[in-house]
Amino acid sequence: MINVDKLSEFDEAGVAILAQRLEDDDYTTPFDGLDDWHLFRALAIHRPELTRPYLHLVDQEPFDED
Repeated sequence: MINVDKLSEFDEAGVAILAQRLEDDDYTTPFDGLDDWHLFRALAIHRPELTRPYLHLVDQEPFDED
């Protein structure tokens, strides 16, 4: 579970490392990548100033399922 304390520990360097892992997409299991993606998305919501350079990693575009 992602909590506010974990999010507050991140700085620009930590977000850059997380973003690079997501860019590389070289995870042992799909769940490891999903965990990083959820963490990054939480950072984008709660600490957007840190994630602005990497927003392309979070799919926030609305889409039509039809």
